[in-house]
Amino acid sequence: MHAMTTTARPAGPAPSGLWRDLRSPWEAVSNLTPNWFAAVMGTGIIANAAVGLPVHVPGLRTAAAAVWMLAALLLAVLTAGTVAHWVRYPAFARRHHRDPVIGNFYGAMAMAFLTVGIGSVLVGRDWIGVTAALALGGTLWVVGTTLGLFFALLIPALMIRGGHYRSDAAFAGWLMPVVSPMVTAAGGAVLLPYAPEGAVRVSLLWFSYGCFAFTLAASLIVLPAVVLRLLRGPLWAAPMIPTVWIVLGPLGQSITAANGLGSTAHLAVTPDLAANLQRFGTDYGWTVTVAVLMWTAVALVLTARTALGTPHGLPYALTWWSFTFPVGTCATGFSAMAVATGATGYALLAVAFFLGLVAGWVAAARGTFTRAVVSGALLRHPALAA
Repeated sequence: MHAMTTTARPAGPAPSGLWRDLRSPWEAVSNLTPNWFAAVMGTGIIANAAVGLPVHVPGLRTAAAAVWMLAALLLAVLTAGTVAHWVRYPAFARRHHRDPVIGNFYGAMAMAFLTVGIGSVLVGRDWIGVTAALALGGTLWVVGTTLGLFFALLIPALMIRGGHYRSDAAFAGWLMPVVSPMVTAAGGAVLLPYAPEGAVRVSLLWFSYGCFAFTLAASLIVLPAVVLRLLRGPLWAAPMIPTVWIVLGPLGQSITAANGLGSTAHLAVTPDLAANLQRFGTDYGWTVTVAVLMWTAVALVLTARTALGTPHGLPYALTWWSFTFPVGTCATGFSAMAVATGATGYALLAVAFFLGLVAGWVAAARGTFTRAVVSGALLRHPALAA
């Protein structure tokens, strides 16, 4: 780390208002790294999870539509800000994809497009109509899928070439580049009923299963390294602890995708094959539920121990958005299992994880708003503070 000094402010009243720590409005786009898109993911998944809950709550769908609109607005703002970042600060932007931590979060950009696209079909149609929702959802799904597959191949290759995949550097963020194809699979299940019958619908189904298999295989390669790092140490620094929740992402999203594709397969394949695919989704869900609950316990213990058992607690960082999307995928997965099996236990788990998602969003959003919108400190690149 380079030594850095902070320019002293003139004597006088403390600055007030939004972005009070920025010396220029342009500094607001100086530090827009790809992990900012995790805020879109974490917001959008609330809407998607809310409309799938196996319980009826008056007004919940209207609230979900409002949250989806907020996620769509955040996506538009961050996309425009990212373009401005590359134009105004190209030297900073060109470093992101080779950074051993930040580079992994290009997957968040892809998943942000996918999450908002899925939400437009599930709930956004309440406000913009079915035709517009399908057009927007399909477009964002294509964009997110293209980016996701590109980053899923590029980022791991760059990390290998840069020597970043070392056992002592393993963290759950390594999953971020390879998880987005699983979100593509879940989105494919949402779009399948609206796809043209025949070859297009069949192709969409099997393409989605291919994305499912890709992420499943890649996750099985990455997860052992993360677990070994936890067992052998050293433990991650406190600001990185929230990333342990990322492991729930491929687990919960795979349950969502397996059951979503299984429940819609009858629209594209023969009844016998469709029944087998639906059975696969349920059996897969039963199996992975054990892993979800075990890892949730691990994540809770690590987070609580850091927050309560260290001198400085759990300092806020953008990693707090790890409390949102991964937890939300478990809510959607358990909701799908509740529908498929009729088990009350799954309905209770879906509600519990949804409430955890909302709590995580409140914590992450509050910290981000204070340090980004109010002070602007997170938005300014550290090099500009010198």
